[in-house]
Amino acid sequence: MDRANAERGGTRRVVVRVPVEPVEAAVEADAVDAVARAGDVMVRGPLFGVAVRDGARAGHARPWRVLIAVTAGCPQVARDSLNSLLWFRAKEEAHDRAERRALLSAVARLESELVDELAVAGTRYRIVRAEEYAAAGAGGIEEPRPTDPEPLFPDWSRNAKGPEIDADLLLDPDAPLTPTQARERLALRGLSYTGERFPPDVRADARRALETHPDVLLLPPTFTVVEETERGGWKPAVGPHASAHAARLSLDFALTWAWPRMHGLIPFDTNTEADARTAVAAAAEPELVEYAAASDALRAGRVNRLVFQGTTYRVARTRRLLRWGPDGPEGPRPSDVNSQAPMRIHPALDEDGHLLPED
Repeated sequence: MDRANAERGGTRRVVVRVPVEPVEAAVEADAVDAVARAGDVMVRGPLFGVAVRDGARAGHARPWRVLIAVTAGCPQVARDSLNSLLWFRAKEEAHDRAERRALLSAVARLESELVDELAVAGTRYRIVRAEEYAAAGAGGIEEPRPTDPEPLFPDWSRNAKGPEIDADLLLDPDAPLTPTQARERLALRGLSYTGERFPPDVRADARRALETHPDVLLLPPTFTVVEETERGGWKPAVGPHASAHAARLSLDFALTWAWPRMHGLIPFDTNTEADARTAVAAAAEPELVEYAAASDALRAGRVNRLVFQGTTYRVARTRRLLRWGPDGPEGPRPSDVNSQAPMRIHPALDEDGHLLPED
């Protein structure tokens, strides 16, 4: 089906591109192997972020792109992130009073309404919704693949920086796909909540989404540290992250810094650089030896599975599916739950970007 038919409400034609470049071919072969190992799908639930579409030029619509990563657990968290972004733009980047007024007007709405779409100075902002899922097989939840990007020399320092999730990501449902990507996309077009454990309104919204947003777009994979539950399932412990190493780094931070403080082994008011590894190296706090040993094991290589204090932690390769309709990416559904109400986040500004005296 061509783009014109898709824009009238039908599904898009999937364009398949067979990789010929060696690296791409290796990634595709790895994906084929992954399907054989882990062919089942575990759906966790929705995630939310913000997409933006700039004004058209010369009659051509600009593509949607991700502005705020699609990682928030509820729509309001994404709205609050957009609130902050627009407030700082009003304070620091607005070119004149008119632009600042428009930005502050949008902020005022986000402070008091459940807003899922805004238009400011020709730019559209939309809260978008994706389903988070993971593949699973006989060995459990899928772990990072051999061809997933890894640093040549892993940086375990506290201030290590890596790629950000969804950075500069264009949302193009018409982009060519590899054979395995096309297969996954076609197989997941009908993904919906059908089990009786889901409330009726959730199931009804899911059925409606199949009609209003019949296409799907697969976002780049993320990597999450999960822990095994007593019933043999998995729940997120740390994440998501843009790379497997970033997920390992977050687990290392939990082992050496956060968890020792949470359990009273290191006082919270201690030097922020103090952690389990430094304490053990200084022959102090013997209770921290187990934490430091777990950190050492994690740093031994591309470790994707770690047992600590009787709990199994794994680095899981998590995925996200964004539904797509004639007007672009799907927004929040009526049955999606907000963890908090809209609220004022930042002080009020005047038309010149100055904080008002009463604030």
